[in-house]
Amino acid sequence: MGYAVQSPSPVLLTGGALIVALAVGMALPLYAEAMSGSAVRLLALPALLVLAILFLYDRVLLLALVLLFRAAGDLVFESTRVELGGLAIGFGGLVNAFVILIAVLLVAARPDRFPRRIAAPWAAFLIAALIGVGIAPNLGEAVRGYLGLLSYFAVFVSAFYFVKGEGDFKVCVKLVLLSSLLPAAYGLVELGLHGAAGGLHAFRLKSTFAHPNIFAFYLTLVLLVALYALKSPAVVLRPLRRTLLTAYVPLLLGLLLLTQTRSAWVACFAIFALYALLFERRYLIYLMLAPALALLVPGVRERVLELGSGNEIVQYAKLNSFAWRLQIWEYGLRWIRPDHLPLGYGLGAFKHFAPVFFPYSGGVNFGAHNIYVQILFELGALGLAAFAWLFARLFGTLRRMAVVDRLGAFVAIALVVEYLIISASDNVLAYLAFNWYVWFVLGAACAVALSRAETGKGTTHMEGDRA
Repeated sequence: MGYAVQSPSPVLLTGGALIVALAVGMALPLYAEAMSGSAVRLLALPALLVLAILFLYDRVLLLALVLLFRAAGDLVFESTRVELGGLAIGFGGLVNAFVILIAVLLVAARPDRFPRRIAAPWAAFLIAALIGVGIAPNLGEAVRGYLGLLSYFAVFVSAFYFVKGEGDFKVCVKLVLLSSLLPAAYGLVELGLHGAAGGLHAFRLKSTFAHPNIFAFYLTLVLLVALYALKSPAVVLRPLRRTLLTAYVPLLLGLLLLTQTRSAWVACFAIFALYALLFERRYLIYLMLAPALALLVPGVRERVLELGSGNEIVQYAKLNSFAWRLQIWEYGLRWIRPDHLPLGYGLGAFKHFAPVFFPYSGGVNFGAHNIYVQILFELGALGLAAFAWLFARLFGTLRRMAVVDRLGAFVAIALVVEYLIISASDNVLAYLAFNWYVWFVLGAACAVALSRAETGKGTTHMEGDRA
């Protein structure tokens, strides 16, 4: 991994250690009582101390370790939440704070590496979201949502300090691939447990994630980077590793099918079809057979056939998920008054007002399941324009990567296309772990593209030692 580390002075390390030790000694009795004897919660404190030590020693290494294990973190993080002053705080929130602070310190140390061009639309979107926090109907939820958005930007910017040269993009790819090992293994365990408990009818695999959809979107990302690792001449794999990765791809595809997330299936199929058209057309034959083979799986067949029923609103009828989405979008958009169109109703307002404007909510605070509708409702036309500007700038930036790495540019652009596709049918902005990996890969790709544009050379040599 190529990056230069400026180690903190011994005085700073000693002083920091003493302060941390004193604070821990004072807080430990209160902490043990708050954790209510939970072993997982009690282990959160030693883990936090490890994070603090790594933060003092090597912030880029800490970011790499967070990304390596974050895909498996939801199960643990949810069990560490406690109520303090009416606000739910957990270990995951502290990790988010570390990630944001890492980005701030990296930029402060090396402001010349800050990606001003691509950061401008990000800043516009974050300003629109900050205005949304100010007018939000639920301030606590709005602040929590805003910190999530801020962490996505932090991971994106941090990638520019992680990538020191064009060759480091493959390091980022390998990091994302390695992050999938624990979720894939846990998914197999979950599959075995459900099969042993009485079959897999109506079973949706979610692995270490909070919902099957999040796991499905994460798998599409992992499949994309696996394609890059297998096909890119920049990635040199030993025969054994290539064989293992080649066998790993069908396993990931099988897990993706078992999530029963149709939008992820569509996105994955579209991306591989585009790859076949641009790079290897013989793969089109396999893609033609893929839908027929997938329909042989009972759960997949049921999910597809479900779209043929439940499309009409009649008394006591149950809408299918797509028809239900159409209804909530229509009612949400119709509820927006003209005077709220520029700035919206505030961050988190869609879920807050869903029981008011959606007659089929049953009192449940449903999300929009469409981030375009959500952003227009919550942040108004200005927020949606900033979001569109961000992705337009991403497309323009990533195109430059094709000069250096054509397949890498395809993977990055395909990831943007995937993100836009699944955003039309799900609450993607709320899926923190998935967004971190997306924006890390996109940040790394943009770093390569912009470094190439700035140097104007065939090979970029950035500052930093090669480890």
